[in-house]
Amino acid sequence: MRILLTGGTGFVGRHVLRELLTKGYQVRVLVRRGGAPEGFEGEQVEVVRGDINGTLGQFMDNVDGVVHLVGIIEEVPAQKITFEALHTRATQNVANAARIACVPRLVFVSANGASQHGATKYQTTKWAAEETVRNSGLDHWCVLRPGLIFGDPGMEREEFCTVLSRTLIKPFPILPVFGNGLYQLQPVSVEEVAEATVQALTLPEAHGQTIPLVGPNRLTYIELLDVVTRALGMKPKPKIKLPLSFVRTGMRFGGSMLPITPDQLTMLIAGNVGDASHFYNLFQMTERPFNEENLGYLRLRL
Repeated sequence: MRILLTGGTGFVGRHVLRELLTKGYQVRVLVRRGGAPEGFEGEQVEVVRGDINGTLGQFMDNVDGVVHLVGIIEEVPAQKITFEALHTRATQNVANAARIACVPRLVFVSANGASQHGATKYQTTKWAAEETVRNSGLDHWCVLRPGLIFGDPGMEREEFCTVLSRTLIKPFPILPVFGNGLYQLQPVSVEEVAEATVQALTLPEAHGQTIPLVGPNRLTYIELLDVVTRALGMKPKPKIKLPLSFVRTGMRFGGSMLPITPDQLTMLIAGNVGDASHFYNLFQMTERPFNEENLGYLRLRL
């Protein structure tokens, strides 16, 4: 089977590509113009270049399914990088092109917390993108909603734990905590997300499903800080709780100096949890808990 993969050069995309190849798929990777990833093209990988919001019909030829991963965590309006463009419109474009080309399968990797009435544009545009997939009329579709993803990002990319370690945990003897730090998270490994994504392409039970991909254990933000700190080979550090009003004021006047945007703060303190039972019951995978052993990549990357 040949799969069209969008967002294949990103953190999650690289892992999904690896999983697709491991399972014997041929993969056509759509890369934005000017992006020339080294080491991508090979016997089982075809790189094509184009605009995710441009004409996609030619990339759908002889394709048996699409895995759509394109997404952003921060807007850059001056470069036309917006949530509306790269979440909602891009997904509409991919789903429409797949339908016209009679591609039977589409797996869309969205985000836990996507909501029609979300507090941020990130959440509402992800929801609108999901609705496009749910109403696509394709023979087989699935929406996956990963929570906080951890895992080795490689040498050129970063994920939440590496950014947290580099910008907060390693430099500061006392760790600032936004608010009370008791909001909960359920980190999930990037390997599990990749395995579920590939399985969702052909698993009949995945059709028509919107599935949260969250880990089995809930941690408070404070507990998460301690796990990451120990993974770096350090003892947990003292913490100081910063009132949210103070943090938001700091963002207004010096936001670029902080490792988080106002929208990301809003979503963080709202928590990122879900029912993991459907995820682990539906897909076959090796569970990788959020612990020091599975965060060992942090010492290699920092």
